[in-house]
Amino acid sequence: MPRHFKDVPFIEDGDDGIEAIDVPSTPIPRQMPGDESTRRATRPVMGSVSRGDTTGFVSVVGEPDDKNRKRKYQRRTKRSAHFAETDPYDIRGYRSKGRGRRAVRAISTVLFVVGVLLMLVAGGLWLKAQWDYHQQDVEIQRKQSYASVSDDPDTAPRVNWGKLRADNSDIVGWVQIPGTTVNFPVYQGEDNDEYLHTSSEGEYALGGEIFLDYENTAPGMADNQTIIYGHHLRNGAMFKAVADMDNQAFFDSIGTVWYVTEDAEHELVPLMCYYADPYDTEVRRFAFDSTEDFHGYLNAILSKAVTARSDAAQAIENTDRVFTLVTCNYLDEMDGDGRTIVVCIPKSDLPG
Repeated sequence: MPRHFKDVPFIEDGDDGIEAIDVPSTPIPRQMPGDESTRRATRPVMGSVSRGDTTGFVSVVGEPDDKNRKRKYQRRTKRSAHFAETDPYDIRGYRSKGRGRRAVRAISTVLFVVGVLLMLVAGGLWLKAQWDYHQQDVEIQRKQSYASVSDDPDTAPRVNWGKLRADNSDIVGWVQIPGTTVNFPVYQGEDNDEYLHTSSEGEYALGGEIFLDYENTAPGMADNQTIIYGHHLRNGAMFKAVADMDNQAFFDSIGTVWYVTEDAEHELVPLMCYYADPYDTEVRRFAFDSTEDFHGYLNAILSKAVTARSDAAQAIENTDRVFTLVTCNYLDEMDGDGRTIVVCIPKSDLPG
């Protein structure tokens, strides 16, 4: 039997205006090969069935009925609902409308923007610091061109005082430590903040200038204690060598410290190095009532020194003046904001 036909029901003549088709009441047995007793069923004659009559016809590709459509739609919408719950976008590409999810997205966006801004700020600060270091190095090189330094540590630097005074009349001296990067002009301001972050031209400078304490008698080495200050920059510039004198081996390697003024050349030697906090008022003592009082002050420092000459106690008894270098340190034991202080005495005061 052809695939597209089932048993066609009997249709009475005149039911629909077309001639009825005789259908055998019993199934026609299938003709077996060699069996001549069975005749092949006669195919319906073309034209005997109306083209519009689909009775008994089963389509190869069937259309889903309404129930199937509804069931498939429900499955599809169910999947869409699940997708919308687990993703900020639903199956159609629209954002879900839950208030909680909108709040989470808003917070995430704000945090992302804040993170980007912080990175930009950090990058900007880093670039500014690098630029400030560069500008400080340029200024140092310009100033150092005003002095001629010998390879011989026993020879004092030769300073062009005329150029320095034309640059700034607050110039009082020049400090140099042979074998290190310490080689700077020394200024004295009206207070100890004037040259802290200001260049001799009056402009902002990260490291400022090396300066003499405003309470010292200019140009220095006139009081019992002369104090000069300098930054210890993190790039190793300015007074880093002074901070490094807390190491005994490095301390012992420094044989001379020069402090030169227009009228004198002071050849000095490191005596001891100690730490202090920024608020220690005992550091800034310039004059003493007696020599004994002055020596007692120096011996108290020696008792807490981190590095010192082996003959420091004897040298203290021979001196009546000291030249003190002060810089910052970043030691944990000083909470990252300490002071490293190196006390020097004239070489002529060393024990015979």
